[in-house]
Amino acid sequence: MKIPFNQPYTTGKELEYIQDAIKRGHISGNGYYTKRCHEFFQERYGFRKCLLTTSCTDALEMAAILIGIKPGDEVIMPSYTFVSTANAFVLRGAIPVFCDSRKDHPGIDEDLIEELITSKTKAIVPVHYAGVACDMDKIMALADKYGLFVVEDAAQAIDSFYKGRPLGSIGHLGCFSFHETKNISSGEGGMLVVNDERFIARSEIIWEKGTNRQAFFRGEIDKYGWVDIGSSYLPSDLIAAFLWAQLECLDDIQNKRKLIWDNYFDVLSQKADELSVRLPVIPDYATNNAHMFYLLAKDEEHRDTLIRNSKNNGILPVFHYQSLHSSKYGSEVCVECDCPIADFYTSTLIRMPLFVNLNIENIQSALLGLTYEA
Repeated sequence: MKIPFNQPYTTGKELEYIQDAIKRGHISGNGYYTKRCHEFFQERYGFRKCLLTTSCTDALEMAAILIGIKPGDEVIMPSYTFVSTANAFVLRGAIPVFCDSRKDHPGIDEDLIEELITSKTKAIVPVHYAGVACDMDKIMALADKYGLFVVEDAAQAIDSFYKGRPLGSIGHLGCFSFHETKNISSGEGGMLVVNDERFIARSEIIWEKGTNRQAFFRGEIDKYGWVDIGSSYLPSDLIAAFLWAQLECLDDIQNKRKLIWDNYFDVLSQKADELSVRLPVIPDYATNNAHMFYLLAKDEEHRDTLIRNSKNNGILPVFHYQSLHSSKYGSEVCVECDCPIADFYTSTLIRMPLFVNLNIENIQSALLGLTYEA
């Protein structure tokens, strides 16, 4: 039996809550379950303001609008990330400035950011790759020094922390994903977290198609109208109902994922020399939310051989991002740069299957039988 890369997890309550949302007679945005999800995140993690979105991409697009991105503005971000990190700002006319990765981890190299800052720089967008925190003290210090905004791309970072602080709560804005490959899923979905009070009122307006409808619903105004730019970023309450079933089981889901991650680490620590691979590194200041387990091969040929042998042994791993500075469109729109470490991860990183229902005995057996033979 093949072990797939991903398998969506359901708690058993998703359909019940979706049916309940239908019975309540409000299945468009910002209904009963949307509000419950907002309250959950605000109470559990201390997020100041939460707005569910239809994707993390939408949350990033809202962030770009909120911080006032204009054509010609420069935004510093890692090259080794998903295209949405860049697209959200490029859509507003920004120029992406790609920063290289750390040698010990695919996240942005915080020590290279300052040299990329110019008079045109508007924001820094750190990506918490694999749910592992960037060094946010260094990034926030740079933001304060140069008057920049920080938008945390926390797509993979639910329930992960930096020095005890929840990821997504440290920058001016934070963006999460609830795609089916994430720890907590609604199929597609995301969330914008607003930590800076300056953006709270406007975030609701942008979320509601540029109208002040939320203020109207709260009885703060007599009628609502078009007051700003925006779009239809809020998801159906059916999506929120699905998400709520997941959030109720967050601790159980996390415990199971961490058990699987630890098992990978234990088994592959014994095989690392034989397979000539490196295992993930978690910095002392970060926690591990078990979003992803990855291996680093020596080079692209080594990576492809390991993926092929894994598939022959019943495991279906995948490689990950292409460095954005090396991509067709990214190379056309970005500031010219050199990111050799990001290119290394592009050629060598292997993502192993990790999902709640993954059978540990099956994965142990498959891993122990894995060899590095061309």
